[in-house]
Amino acid sequence: MGLFLTESSGLAGLFGGNQTMVIIVYVLFLIAIMYFLMIRPQKKEEQKKKELMAGLAIGDSVLTASGFYGIIIDMTADTVIVEFGNNKNCRIPMQKQAIIRSEKPSFKSEASATDKK
Repeated sequence: MGLFLTESSGLAGLFGGNQTMVIIVYVLFLIAIMYFLMIRPQKKEEQKKKELMAGLAIGDSVLTASGFYGIIIDMTADTVIVEFGNNKNCRIPMQKQAIIRSEKPSFKSEASATDKK
């Protein structure tokens, strides 16, 4: 480490050759990089997940973590009952955390599809 922090190097010369100060600045710099590359994106992801869970409603079309598309037909505090496909008998209860994407029903596209028939 002494090879890189000599008095002739720019950073060590900036602090008057005080190697302890250079090491402290270097560690703080690494912590800042770690925060912006790892911790901050994870917090944003958690915030998006909380907003998704808060915005769920009966009738929403959802994508589950296992890759199934369905429609929410009933909800409780931590579980939802999702209906899969056109078969009305395929209703599965699951945790809200298993939902990774949600779309509100669009009535305009359904109405225009009915008009074309």
